[in-house]
Amino acid sequence: MYPTLLSLITYLPLAGAGLVFLLGRGGADEGRSARWLSLWTSLLVLGLSAVLWAQFDPTRPGLQFETRLGWMADQGISYHTGVDGISLVFILLTAFLTPLALAASWRTVQTQVRTFSITFLLLETALFGLFSAQDLVLFYVFYEATLIPASLMIGVWGGARRMWASLQFFLFTFGGSLFMLIALVAMWLQAGTTDIEGLMQAGFSPVMQGWLLLAFILAFGVKLPLFPLHAWLPDAYSEAPAPASAMLSGVLSKTGAYGLLRFGVLMFPNAMHAFAPYVLALGVVAIIYAAFVAFAQTDMKRVIAYSSFSHMGMIAVGLFTLTAEGIDGAIYQMLSHGVVIAALFFCVSAVAWRAETQNIQALGGVAKQMPVLALLAMLFTMANIGLPGTGSFVGELLVLMGAIHVSFWVALLAGATMIMGAVYMLSLYRHVLFGSVKGTVSLLRDLTAAEMAVLVPLAVVTVWMGVHPGSFTRLFDPVVMQAIHGSTNAVVQNTPHAALSVAAR
Repeated sequence: MYPTLLSLITYLPLAGAGLVFLLGRGGADEGRSARWLSLWTSLLVLGLSAVLWAQFDPTRPGLQFETRLGWMADQGISYHTGVDGISLVFILLTAFLTPLALAASWRTVQTQVRTFSITFLLLETALFGLFSAQDLVLFYVFYEATLIPASLMIGVWGGARRMWASLQFFLFTFGGSLFMLIALVAMWLQAGTTDIEGLMQAGFSPVMQGWLLLAFILAFGVKLPLFPLHAWLPDAYSEAPAPASAMLSGVLSKTGAYGLLRFGVLMFPNAMHAFAPYVLALGVVAIIYAAFVAFAQTDMKRVIAYSSFSHMGMIAVGLFTLTAEGIDGAIYQMLSHGVVIAALFFCVSAVAWRAETQNIQALGGVAKQMPVLALLAMLFTMANIGLPGTGSFVGELLVLMGAIHVSFWVALLAGATMIMGAVYMLSLYRHVLFGSVKGTVSLLRDLTAAEMAVLVPLAVVTVWMGVHPGSFTRLFDPVVMQAIHGSTNAVVQNTPHAALSVAAR
């Protein structure tokens, strides 16, 4: 293995952003040079991430590709990075979506292109750092670092209400992260270190574990988002340009679920049992509430935004079943949802850019003018619903298998997302793609080769995840199984609800 490979992947986008800033500044082809340089940087990072995947040993549940450097050693704080199977799949997701989103920005972003390219590469570095951080202070730094470029992408290149959407996103996320900072300081005061591995062995009291977990739920529940911490989501997703919407919904929202997994399920399994009934209830509420609201929307992007919120509720249910099946399903659903929701935003953007409207009522008969888009959009719509043969089906099935261990009613109500999702997604598809041709739709032209280059890889991965899920589950399942088995005895001794931690298959 190559110990510096992870660092190269993390900071190569930062170096690319520096090059974009320095090269072509003030030239006539500034925007074009920035686009190509940022795209090739992200493609190189994708290639290196594939090497990381190939070199990763899935039979080892511990950390690999570790780097540990002295930072503030006297305070027990270090620069410690590494990946396990869970971190790896999110690094792969980030590396996969970034070049596609940059390619999609070719048409949708026409102003301040150089700044946009720099912002996008900075976001990629922050996400890589977040998913590979093995020190809580380092994690917090990268977590906060994602906030700046994401807010800029909404506020500078967004729609008519972009400033309000950006402000909401910033305030909600920054406010939530303050709870993580308080928890971080409390853990450091007791343990004398912020190294995640050391914190997991620190032996916090049950009462303190409860307060710490509550702080983390509030911090990460904003990004997930958990109901009722979702107020920022519909405006942020709908006002952001399509490439930013794809990254916000495809990757950035997953940082909340990843944080709950890393600093909840894996660190405080006993405290998780005390909170599980409440979060399961909130997850079910989010699934059903978001589905009803999505059906009432008249804007295509807002339908997709509320669809994302509904599916993130499903992910929360999977995590808080505290079963191996449920957690595996939540992770798999995060990966699948990241791919599918990004593809849906790209499809909506392709129509809205041509028709100059996102209003569902103003569109109709698009399939007659754009048959290739209609075919790809159908695949992604079916994947979003959870049709067998797509990755979403595998994730939702595993979540329901975990939920049935907890409660029949939780599984039944969580499964309602598959039915309700079919209602609003097929309704959206029917109104926009079929029916009589309206307005300027008759002037639309089908997808270009560049747009196909963005959507076809997403379609391939969507089917791949549905047909061969083992290529991904084998990466993170050993970590989940080890965590579940490691906490089983303690849970049996300390809680009457030990059935929640069924780990044997």
